Amino acid sequence: MKKALLAGAALGLVFSGAAKADITIGVAGPMTGQYASFGEQLRVGAEQAVADINEAGGVNGEMLQLSIGDDACDPKQAVAVANNFASEGVPFVAGHFCSGSSIPASQVYADEQIIEITPASTNPDFTDQRPGEGIFRVCGRDDQQGEVAGNYIAENFPDANVAILNDKTAYGKGLADQTQKFYEEAGKTPALVEAYTAGEKDYTSLVTKMKQAGIDLVYIGGYHTEAGLMARQMREQGMDTVIMSGDALVTDEYWAITGDAGQGTLMTFSPDPRGNPAAQPVVEKLEAEGKTTEGYVLYTYAAIQAWADAANEAGSTDFDPVVEALNDGEFSTVIGDLSFDDKGDVTLPGYVMYEWDSGEYAQMDSAMGGGEAEATEASASGEATESEGSMEAEGSMEGETEEAPAN
Repeated sequence: MKKALLAGAALGLVFSGAAKADITIGVAGPMTGQYASFGEQLRVGAEQAVADINEAGGVNGEMLQLSIGDDACDPKQAVAVANNFASEGVPFVAGHFCSGSSIPASQVYADEQIIEITPASTNPDFTDQRPGEGIFRVCGRDDQQGEVAGNYIAENFPDANVAILNDKTAYGKGLADQTQKFYEEAGKTPALVEAYTAGEKDYTSLVTKMKQAGIDLVYIGGYHTEAGLMARQMREQGMDTVIMSGDALVTDEYWAITGDAGQGTLMTFSPDPRGNPAAQPVVEKLEAEGKTTEGYVLYTYAAIQAWADAANEAGSTDFDPVVEALNDGEFSTVIGDLSFDDKGDVTLPGYVMYEWDSGEYAQMDSAMGGGEAEATEASASGEATESEGSMEAEGSMEGETEEAPAN
């Protein structure tokens, strides 16, 4: 019988003073480069979780210290980050963001008996083919996300000419394939299925092809940068095509790229945890400090909460007893009460629909319902700036070169 564990972090307390750190844990993601906005989400969530846990007495009476790894959503760099964490002797890593980084890094963590809980990697293979029992995630999966998206398109746009695009990454292609699968299972056939190369600036030829095909809705399996550029270029060609994508658009940077061209963009994401009562003290604290609370901030916080609670229950940070506690426990976190199944997947509600409106995204009233986006006030307000720099090409799980990250 699963035991309900007390939350490891006392929410609402302010961390003050520098305490000597006895346990180093890691957080990893794209901290630099074109996709650094998501790395920032992971870092902010991890830093706040560590601060709150330390203020509440730490883990088994010992203070936490955070080591930050920058993988730039590149699989080779992710493996290097994982090996560096191993050399530091960390027992736990919250990360990575990209599936194309988490999957190869997870092999290192399994070999070194380091627990990994990703807040954001959604490719099913991360847990379906996990290399060890210490690999978990607190986010959903692309087959869940694709089911919501495919069924939503079929139900709400039954007569539309639909294009399904993917950026050839583990995330983007996987998500597009799952969306297409469920769309076709609903009795529909896409009018156009195409792959594109991430990292380019000009997608006018692809946009022109969609215009000539009379595309009414385009589903983009890929990242916010390319989706934003396509949105602008479609509007420049006079297209009023509905744009739809996945959780990689959950960043203010999408609107910074699109401006008004992003109006009405639809996307799938997990139910916004910022409305949870348990999350309110953390959200208020971060907002008071001018820090982001969007996207995967609270998912990263929750990953660290779950590990800290399991370590406290085990009375140790050693691999085997903490894995046992994670497998057997139920954890009170900022994203809700959660546990893990036999694969390491989280037992939380899946995905719902969101809509971008005037620079903010709001959860719609029903994942399968049409109509306007009712305000559950899941807004991503605040000024956004485009990330500086660029990222190196990403390799696929099979060793082939991919050209964009995949969460």
